[in-house]
Amino acid sequence: MTAFSLPFRFCFRLGKSSSFSCRRNPMPPGYDTGSYICLFPNNDTSPAKPSGILQFPSRATFKCDLPERLRRRMPFPQPVLTTSPENLPERNTSVPELLRWNFLVYESLSTETDVVLFVKGLNKRQGVNRTPKELRCVFGDVVNGVRTAVTSSIQEVFRCRLPEGNALSSSDNKPVKISLEIQGQNLVVPSVAYYTPPHKVASERPKSQLCACTMVYNAAKYLKEWVVYHSEIGIEKFILYDNGSDDDLERVVAEIVDQGYNVSTSFWLWPKMQEAGFSHCAINSKDSCTWMVYVDVDEFIYSPSWLDSSKPSYQMLQSLLPKKSQIGGVGEVMINCYEFGPSNQKSNPVNGVMQGYNCRRKAENRHKSIVLLDAIDKSLLNVIHHFQLKKGYKVKKVELQHGVVNHYKFQAWSKFQIKFRRRVSAYVVDWMEEINPKSKDRTPGLGYAAVEPQGWPEKFCEVYDNRLKDLTRRWFGTKLESGYLMAWQI
Repeated sequence: MTAFSLPFRFCFRLGKSSSFSCRRNPMPPGYDTGSYICLFPNNDTSPAKPSGILQFPSRATFKCDLPERLRRRMPFPQPVLTTSPENLPERNTSVPELLRWNFLVYESLSTETDVVLFVKGLNKRQGVNRTPKELRCVFGDVVNGVRTAVTSSIQEVFRCRLPEGNALSSSDNKPVKISLEIQGQNLVVPSVAYYTPPHKVASERPKSQLCACTMVYNAAKYLKEWVVYHSEIGIEKFILYDNGSDDDLERVVAEIVDQGYNVSTSFWLWPKMQEAGFSHCAINSKDSCTWMVYVDVDEFIYSPSWLDSSKPSYQMLQSLLPKKSQIGGVGEVMINCYEFGPSNQKSNPVNGVMQGYNCRRKAENRHKSIVLLDAIDKSLLNVIHHFQLKKGYKVKKVELQHGVVNHYKFQAWSKFQIKFRRRVSAYVVDWMEEINPKSKDRTPGLGYAAVEPQGWPEKFCEVYDNRLKDLTRRWFGTKLESGYLMAWQI
């Protein structure tokens, strides 16, 4: 392949790590994702590892490590993407600096009536939000671009009015950058987001009654178990927001799809932006899904009333939904969680989490939800897997005898310690930071380092609960001389 060099469209540092992510659009025809390096102004290089594809417009992404010599002084410089350090582009006298992930417009989504922006760094504290009047949406050039009013400012989600008429029309059809301006400060938030005109795409599939949306990081190992189980009890479509996985998730999803399951993946590299991801999923799925289940891949919904059933049924999960949903009706179904401990497992259970973990805390803790997408408030405000609803809608709480979520939270240490990498919520402190030690998100007695505590396999074991284990063995297991083979192992 002929060597060439290309400047990145933009780069930004991934949180507090020594890695950063870069985007390139468009890539040259026939490009090879394995042949690129990042070249820095001081001629240091770093392998450019393919990371994923951002949409609207399509942009290839790469991850690079920041060379040691460049970590000592800020601002960090942007590199150049190249196939050969000997084939250099002409450089300007000034080198662009890396964008900062904690002050950035990182995504946009257009509806028929407005534009939704996802922005990091403006509403920094839970429940403390800038007023819409402080802000304006900027389409295109910062100086001469089109500006519209901001109508909502909650968490990392901002809604803007659409530009009027043909205000954004141009002859070259280039993508239009979109950002937010803080009025009175003469400050426009750096942006990597682009405006896409609203349009409806006719779907070949009918609207699904029940879908599931979750954010994943290196969850490929047990993804099939989660999909197979929930598909058999009524979930028709699965939407994964990939938070930068490097465990061959793409291949696993392709295999699951080949077996007839409806699973799609959206690349969501942005760190600590779970709430925004769920908001994006809610509005982006509104035309294809009626109800959305928000649970993680280590969480499994079931009802004790199913325990005598000989086989699963597509109506099982839908039986937890209200009979009718209309103005004044139920907009969210809330299900309590049981948290399971390591259950004496010292490695990942080969038959899956439902078979491997059977000891839990006695009392339920927290809850997860099934949400009517049409009932979600325009602000898209959500906290711990549940949304603020439009006026007139109410929440239905499911009693434990009718429905529960088994949350296999405290797994074998080799799996559990991944949680120290970074918490996905924008408003939850990472576990390695010595802040807010009494947070319910933290694990009791664990401290601030990913060091296995003494007696971990026996922790959080107050009640042995084999109900879902026995049920799924009956539904999905094949008896062998050596034990059971579960459907998701095939």
